[in-house]
Amino acid sequence: MALGCAYGISGGLVLGLLIGLVPAIDAALGPAVTFLRTLPPLAYLSLLVIWFGIDEAPKVWLLMLAALPPVAVATADAVRGVPADYLNAARSLGTRRLLLPWRVLLPAAAPEILTGIRLAVGVAYTTVVAAETVNGVPGIGGMIRDAQRYNQTDVVVLGIILIGLSGLAFDSLLQLAQRRLTPWRGRI
Repeated sequence: MALGCAYGISGGLVLGLLIGLVPAIDAALGPAVTFLRTLPPLAYLSLLVIWFGIDEAPKVWLLMLAALPPVAVATADAVRGVPADYLNAARSLGTRRLLLPWRVLLPAAAPEILTGIRLAVGVAYTTVVAAETVNGVPGIGGMIRDAQRYNQTDVVVLGIILIGLSGLAFDSLLQLAQRRLTPWRGRI
């Protein structure tokens, strides 16, 4: 989960920056990101298993493909939404053009980017649990699938509660990180 999300978030940040800053890249890759974002990740799970086998690789790819589009879209929109005055002020204070994305754009867009990351981790988590229920892979989803086969309602309900609680834990950690990384958010 961590590896797939890390790859998806990293790729989404880079792709989102490129899409948000370069109109030609937006025209070329924007539709592909939207296409990928609208597909349910489980739709290509079988293809990933055929290509990469049943080891860890298809799971990492699945989670990367689930996490990348929300981060890319959030990053592109956040970067486009940074006021031009911020860039002009940084330029007039001597910031070099190559440093603008790192010193101005990313900090100004950080709250929206972090929201995209929260959404991406949620999508990746639900994807991995759903993949477990489809393939019977060990995990909460696999436990639910096995319990369903034997009509063990209590185990299914327990699994649903565990998924919700673990999802709340992940989101709470991400909200804490968001508050620490962007303490200015909401204080204007």
